[in-house]
Amino acid sequence: MSKSPDQAPTLSHARDFTRPGFYVKLVLMMLVNALGLYGILASYGQQEWGVLVFLVLALIVVDYVYFSKRAVPAKYLVPGLLFLIVFQIYVMANTAYVAFTNYGDGHNDAKEPAITQIMKTSDRRVEGTQTYPVTVLDRDGEVAFAIIQDGSVMAGDAETPLESVEAEVLDGRIHAVDGAEVLPLAQIQQRQREVLDLRVSMTDDPDDGWLRTDNATMAYVAKSLLSYDEASDSFTNAEGKVFTADESRGLFVAEDGQTLSPGWRVSVGFDNFKTMFTDSRLAGPFLSALGWTFAFAILSVLTTFAFGLLLAVVFNDPRIKGRTLYRALFILPYAFPGFLAALVWRGMLNTDFGFINQVLLMGADVPWLTDGLMAKLAILGVNLWLGFPYMFLVTTGALQAIPGELTEAGIMDGAGPLRRFWSITLPLLMVSVAPLLIASFAFNFNNFSLIYMLTGGGPNYPGAPWPIGETDILISMVYAIAFEGGNRMFGLASAMSILIFVVVGFISWLGFRQTRKLEEIM
Repeated sequence: MSKSPDQAPTLSHARDFTRPGFYVKLVLMMLVNALGLYGILASYGQQEWGVLVFLVLALIVVDYVYFSKRAVPAKYLVPGLLFLIVFQIYVMANTAYVAFTNYGDGHNDAKEPAITQIMKTSDRRVEGTQTYPVTVLDRDGEVAFAIIQDGSVMAGDAETPLESVEAEVLDGRIHAVDGAEVLPLAQIQQRQREVLDLRVSMTDDPDDGWLRTDNATMAYVAKSLLSYDEASDSFTNAEGKVFTADESRGLFVAEDGQTLSPGWRVSVGFDNFKTMFTDSRLAGPFLSALGWTFAFAILSVLTTFAFGLLLAVVFNDPRIKGRTLYRALFILPYAFPGFLAALVWRGMLNTDFGFINQVLLMGADVPWLTDGLMAKLAILGVNLWLGFPYMFLVTTGALQAIPGELTEAGIMDGAGPLRRFWSITLPLLMVSVAPLLIASFAFNFNNFSLIYMLTGGGPNYPGAPWPIGETDILISMVYAIAFEGGNRMFGLASAMSILIFVVVGFISWLGFRQTRKLEEIM
């Protein structure tokens, strides 16, 4: 039916003022812009210029796309692209940046905050200075101090110097402070360490000292035992020892090698990558973890695929009665969360009271989780139990998709069951299953939850600077270096993460390239 020349074109629901869709769109865009404006103001306050620029550009793009008639395809692409930038590209870029720095314990911040922190951690009370009745506050989860100074209530925390605030004062005591909660005695006792460690700067100038307390009731002014000389970029202690800034290490170092803590973040080039292979404390465990990671990923794929395929072939035979019930039972391990199943198996494999040793092996003393070799075998066995249902499902579907005429042709040619399997069934099966095997390899290469929940990476290597062990794969080793032990090194962990990314990416590329050859079979 042709449109009449006098008939006006139909407006989109998002552009027609008379339809509710326009107002829904308008409200949603108002919310998006309000959130974006809040993020811009917060970024400006924190001086996060990169985030600020990104938010401004993102708002401009979003407003143009959703209020323009020319960008219809972009309306569907922009949300995904923004999430891709925030959750993928930014994360990868930040990881790459951290990998080339000394970021970690003792090197968490820039140089100026490090100087301030060094001065605060080497302080003493200034004799003759006034003491103040102090009120302990909670500001957004952080401990803060409030005092009455010259008739005004002043409050501050570890990041903010004392500043005037609105407060309720009764009988010379502070009872309430705007934007903060006055902590009762019970909570102060629970957070005693935070209170005693807190130092609140009197002003923006570190030379004016800072406020601290020993009893949560009275506060005093303390100043550093170290003096900082900006011209020479060095600290001098009371004995005259000089600590000069070493920009290559991000530390203040004396001539005798003594250092001041904390340091600051600096670029270290490829040092983190070199450390993986050259540090005597790390190189051995790292190379062992690298080899075990490949072995674990390859063997996991082979064992789960072989067992799943075997069951699929057997129960694809129409002569088997009750195939539906059997298939449902085989899928049960797949229904349990992986981390929970690993914990259950950890209990069953316990040397002293585990079900396997005490019941199945009649009291045997097999060190399933405490011996390196046995722990690796236990991991492979548990992963087989967890992984074969997936392979059983995909191979069952692939087998049922193979035309029966091909099998019948093989029978007519006199091929036996094994010959038909190797020459017909398996090649056709690999066409559809090969990409899934590559994905399974990538998953097992980074199967953190199984290692962490079952063995915790143990048994640990003696003398290692981090709690890393014989069953650690690269990803669990990265976790241990970044978050466990007394020396967390995020830069080194990021370098190892990049290595994992490169290895998995290369193997996946190589695997998918090889799968193209299989497509020639079809």
